[in-house]
Amino acid sequence: MSFCEHCEGQRFDRAQILRVLRATRKGLRGQSTAYSADEAVALAIKAVRALEIPHLESLEDFVDTSVVH
Repeated sequence: MSFCEHCEGQRFDRAQILRVLRATRKGLRGQSTAYSADEAVALAIKAVRALEIPHLESLEDFVDTSVVH
């Protein structure tokens, strides 16, 4: 069983976004300055916008033809 290219790309993108959000949260916790919710969300949005999310194409031909969506 394999994921279609679209779903495979979404899984990669989701993981990348979660990593940058966790890093942003960790950075905010480490600072002595208190941020409002609005400022914290704005920083998170800025961090995600800075990501370069590539277009993924599968390089493997899968033997199994079942696809999970």
